[in-house]
Amino acid sequence: MSRRQSLLWLAAGAAGLLSGCDRLSPGGQPATPSFKGIDITGADYARGFSLTDFNGQTRTLADFQGRVVMLYFGFVQCPDVCPTALTRAAAVMERLGPRAGDLQVVFVTVDPERDTPELLREYMAAFHPSFLALTGNAEQIAQTAKDFRAFYKKVPTGSSYTMDHTALSYLFDRQGRIRVALRHEQTADDYTADVLALLDAPVP
Repeated sequence: MSRRQSLLWLAAGAAGLLSGCDRLSPGGQPATPSFKGIDITGADYARGFSLTDFNGQTRTLADFQGRVVMLYFGFVQCPDVCPTALTRAAAVMERLGPRAGDLQVVFVTVDPERDTPELLREYMAAFHPSFLALTGNAEQIAQTAKDFRAFYKKVPTGSSYTMDHTALSYLFDRQGRIRVALRHEQTADDYTADVLALLDAPVP
């Protein structure tokens, strides 16, 4: 599945959700924020995860209750897309200033064969000390990607291989509900705007 097909799939799902939901408050005002990314509020996928962090601790979405979570699938040897995504996430943290502690960035490896806990720890530290990387066995990673409708595939490159994968970033609100899928082409300002919209959104 290409990146374009993944986006069309998500957009179609979001359109279906919007058609079935009342987006207006009793006073006629929007009841939910307007996002720069794809609004997938109420989606029946991307509900959570249960994987192991680089310290050997099992992590679930409930661990980050009260914070906005930005989740991204990638791998350490990714030549450009993943470093760009993580550099952008670090820029978002900088833009948030004193509110940066209200955002947790989570990186899920799609290459558990090579991405050891030690390597993941070093890789995250290169971008921001608060970034967390998660791993698991091949079956756990495959199930998590399926749960998020995220695509990845091993691609042989001579004597080694690389990974083709979905380059979306997913945002969960403070209550642990999936809300937004942000495209790789979007800017740090777009990402920051959607994070702030979720941080400032009233609890329904």
